[in-house]
Amino acid sequence: MKSARPKVLHELCGRPMLHYVVDAAIAAGASDVVVVVGHGRDEVSATLDRAFGARGKAVRTALQPEQRGTGDAVRCAMPQIEASTEAVLILCGDTPLLDPWQLTRLREALDGAPEAPMAMLTAQVADPTGYGRILRDGAGRVIGIREHKDATPEERAIAEVNPGVYLARSAFLGRALAGLTTDNAQGELYLTDIVAQAAKAGGVAAVVARDVGSLVGINDRAQLAAAEEVLYGRIADALRRSGVTIRTSARVDAGVAVEPDAVIEHAVVLRGQTRVGAGARIDVGSVLTDVVVEAGASVKPYTVASQSSIGAGAQIGPFSHLRPDSQIEADAHIGNFVETKKTVVRKGAKANHLAYLGDGDIGEGANVGAGTIFCNYDGFRKHRTEIGPGAFIGSDSQIVAPVKIGAGAYVATGTTVTRDVPEDALAIGRVKQENKEGYAARLKARLKDAAKK
Repeated sequence: MKSARPKVLHELCGRPMLHYVVDAAIAAGASDVVVVVGHGRDEVSATLDRAFGARGKAVRTALQPEQRGTGDAVRCAMPQIEASTEAVLILCGDTPLLDPWQLTRLREALDGAPEAPMAMLTAQVADPTGYGRILRDGAGRVIGIREHKDATPEERAIAEVNPGVYLARSAFLGRALAGLTTDNAQGELYLTDIVAQAAKAGGVAAVVARDVGSLVGINDRAQLAAAEEVLYGRIADALRRSGVTIRTSARVDAGVAVEPDAVIEHAVVLRGQTRVGAGARIDVGSVLTDVVVEAGASVKPYTVASQSSIGAGAQIGPFSHLRPDSQIEADAHIGNFVETKKTVVRKGAKANHLAYLGDGDIGEGANVGAGTIFCNYDGFRKHRTEIGPGAFIGSDSQIVAPVKIGAGAYVATGTTVTRDVPEDALAIGRVKQENKEGYAARLKARLKDAAKK
């Protein structure tokens, strides 16, 4: 991946690729999950704890101190496996498209072949370069796997490959791992060598994969991008079948929830734990991260919001920016080029044009005019502005916090508010206008003469 980050933590649709593999194992019926870690083990362990610990799914880790091959990796995991475990499912951490249904087919195959010590998936591919080749005898039985670097030209011509998905009976697996050697081109302990042992011990229950695309591994960022497109398609189609309209260029992350009759327009990006209520509309180009959008709300084009909430029937945008801890209540309006941060905009309140509202509380039905700024920072601390219900803030006003503007108060256009405004009062603080008759022509003449010099 040409990255300092461990490969399995590179993200697709907002989640590390490893998490998709763990989820597939759990969905297929795995009662216990052990992840073998090496490079970046602390970082990998921490992300597993955060993601699965919160869901009550214990995912444990086993350390592989030296990278000595896939067989060694599974050896390192075996002490973590409960003695009562009947069978062990072995997966690669870089295969995020795994389909749990394909994994359940392995269990069915193993149950149907009681004499076989293991089952495995195989796949037919157009270009087998780099894959281990499946070796079969004259009767079509799997007898082993030959890694690409160790294969003869004849073996490299085989199109049936090993995608690295196995289900082995625990007792057999322990014995087979103990018998592995490093007699190969890479001097490693190959997990694939247990297949030949299984063939001699009772046979291999081989299952040909029906969806080869779900088995692809990720080895570079081009493959990561291609796999992510597949996942985005899966997410969008699942939401469409649940009653959501999602345009083809929208991107919805794996942790997002969208209720029926919502509309997600072109080029929208929904990230993190965003929640979109029934009938809400997220319009073109909007980017929402960890945002709750209640039913019937309208988020107009090119709105950016994070860690905030938008109430039922509220209207946001176009070109609005809701920074963290913005709470926009039902039927409120935040319009074009309005920025909010750590501010509550209560029911029915409006700020429709060109305003900055930071560290504030705007009462029900209040109106904030164009060009209004909450001056909330003194260079050292942030201060709050409180605007009462039904208050009117005229355009181009500066509200210097901390300050309170009472219910029904009126702040005249162009006023700088530096002290509290009582209920129903008018605050006005602007320089008195003076008109000088005929002065414009004299001023223009003087300026013109100066420009000639």
